[in-house]
Amino acid sequence: MVLTDRQLKNLHPSLKRYAVADGKGLFLDVTPSGSMTWFFRYSQNGRPEKVTVGRYPEISLKRAREKRNEYAVQVAEGKSPADERRKSKLPAAAAPTLREFGDRYYREQGEKTWKDPTNERRNLEKYLFPALGDRQLKEITALDIQSVVYPIRDGGQPAQAMKVRNTAKRMYDYAIELHLSPINPAAMVATRYIGKAVRRSRHLKAGEIREFLQVVYRSNIRRQFKLALHIVLLTPIRKSMLLQATWDEFDFDCGEWTIPKEHMKGRKGEEHEHVVYLSKQVAAMFHELKALAGNSQFVLPGRNTPKKPFAKNALNKALEGLTFEMEPFTIHDLRRTASTELANNGFRDEWIEKALSHEKEGIKGVYSRAEYAKQRKQMLQWWADYVDSIVTESKVIVGNFGRS
Repeated sequence: MVLTDRQLKNLHPSLKRYAVADGKGLFLDVTPSGSMTWFFRYSQNGRPEKVTVGRYPEISLKRAREKRNEYAVQVAEGKSPADERRKSKLPAAAAPTLREFGDRYYREQGEKTWKDPTNERRNLEKYLFPALGDRQLKEITALDIQSVVYPIRDGGQPAQAMKVRNTAKRMYDYAIELHLSPINPAAMVATRYIGKAVRRSRHLKAGEIREFLQVVYRSNIRRQFKLALHIVLLTPIRKSMLLQATWDEFDFDCGEWTIPKEHMKGRKGEEHEHVVYLSKQVAAMFHELKALAGNSQFVLPGRNTPKKPFAKNALNKALEGLTFEMEPFTIHDLRRTASTELANNGFRDEWIEKALSHEKEGIKGVYSRAEYAKQRKQMLQWWADYVDSIVTESKVIVGNFGRS
């Protein structure tokens, strides 16, 4: 039987699956659901086999016959069309584009390894995908990575250029492990030519602390942001901990804020909860924030979504919108300010490091997790009083507070 286009158009599904043949091994399989698929039957080494030709009507009768003839030639050459078709699909699966593998890397490694993989995703989507995303992963060279990294460096962002290079290197490390790339082109981009990330040492001096707080409280930014920036300076915690904070973490009777380990910075599985001892000033600020938060569980609920906290960059944007007559600084520099001034005024390194939630690594860290609760309470109350004295230009006792 030889089929015609008219016969094909008049085919309808039935309660049972059936097939109509066109001859020379080509037939159309019709299912009860209405789908129609072309197949080619043949024998290989005495065994009956079949290979899919394609769906009808996407594959027309004419094209199905052409494919049948191609497969018939393969059979005549001793090849199995089904095996050849499987082989033809392998290169696509084994040779993903950089974008395809980047998505896989982020899903299987980035999200599982990094506590906050936001920057890793950003390096992929903002820098690597637009430039190289449609290229095959294994075809990317060191020159290609340089073409992405060097313009970032030349634009005055060597630290960001280094981060993008390192994201690419980690991605290719995983690709090599999965045998999807023979080399790591990012590893061949020497870091010494990108530039070294400059270690920040910015901290605010007494007059700058006064200007910072005066400008903040005289500005028109949200009251919550004013208090939050002040709290970061006085506690001194990371802004991410404050943005994620919920009211069930606070015990105002004891003057303590216990930050759960899942909110702490570090690799997954290596975090520890952290207690912040509240000075009288900071406790008062949190009481005000609680009134401003209303019924929200979050200390800093979003303006339009009280069931979620403010965005991660909300405090940064608030600070960027203020004008100071001093050298630029970041929110993280507020933590450094507290650390530096406490050290300059004789407080012991162990107390300061614990207040900053810096955990020592290795076996030494296991045996040095003393809380120094009493000392830290006194230290943070002194710091809050000291900052108050700077703003009002009154005097607070300055001296040796524990350094041997």
